[in-house]
Amino acid sequence: MRKLFWLALIAVLAAAGWLTWAILTPVEPSGQTFVMLRPGFSTRRIAAELKNAGVIRSQEAFILWRYIHRGRSLKAGEYLFDKPANLVDIQKRLRRGDVYLHTVVVPEGYTMFDIARAIEAAGLGPAEDFVKVAQSDTALISDLDPSARSLEGYLFPETYEFSRMMTMQEMAAAMVKQFRQVASQIGLLPTPGVMPDGDPAGYSPHQVVTMASIVEKETSVPAERPEVASVYYNRLAKHIALSADPSIIYAELLAGSYQGALHHADMSFSSAYNTYRNAGLPPGPIANPGRSALEAAIHPAISDFYYFVSDGNGHHRFAHSLEEHNRNVAALRKVMQSR
Repeated sequence: MRKLFWLALIAVLAAAGWLTWAILTPVEPSGQTFVMLRPGFSTRRIAAELKNAGVIRSQEAFILWRYIHRGRSLKAGEYLFDKPANLVDIQKRLRRGDVYLHTVVVPEGYTMFDIARAIEAAGLGPAEDFVKVAQSDTALISDLDPSARSLEGYLFPETYEFSRMMTMQEMAAAMVKQFRQVASQIGLLPTPGVMPDGDPAGYSPHQVVTMASIVEKETSVPAERPEVASVYYNRLAKHIALSADPSIIYAELLAGSYQGALHHADMSFSSAYNTYRNAGLPPGPIANPGRSALEAAIHPAISDFYYFVSDGNGHHRFAHSLEEHNRNVAALRKVMQSR
């Protein structure tokens, strides 16, 4: 009898020792290890996924520890394991929902196509899926722009942190939310759908954002943007075609025919977005403008400029007349030929 007692005690102590070892001894992953735990996974399935990834020592120990320490549920999501951690620490992380976030950088002037590629590059899903959302989910901005053909112009340039559990709709909504915040801060949208006093010529938010997108694509120099905006507003006032090259590029992007550079023949490209052939603003934004371009479109410089051209050194020369503009173009050609 005594022998059986000691054998049972030894077995209990061995089991306790094994359990303590399995629970408390840290496991070091082999490099960066990502584990996707999807909604609806049971504790047993979660344990199996973690064991297969080499993150925990024992599925049974994981299940037992979870049973003993019932409380908040384990959160679904993608987790990164790249440091030694024991089973207790791992379950704490899963209860907190400490999921891995993918960084998506959206620079000023990105189009919805550029953003889609950035999302795909971050491992968050196919680019075409985001484009479909951007082209169809206009209900997100129906109060701002009832005539919007897509979310172009309202996907605000920013650095975002997204998880793989987020849908494309949720990512797009986060960008639109950021646009609303900035637009309110700069006075574009003091109240939904109402422009502030003093807006240029009474243009609507849709028109201002469209103008800002052209300004954004025309210059990367913030100090020049109010003057660039003034050129285009002056042209609109005189019913002169805007003749903005970026609008043609966008027209060809929509058609899937852009080859990476513009040629003279492209100026006659048939599209409502071609501001060489069609007077006035294009039907909608041609990119997603940042804060500086939006401010320039709201508060353009007061000028009598009607033309501008690059100076070949990252800035622009502005002109009041076509004659002056032609001289600036000639100067640019000399700069380019000297290189």
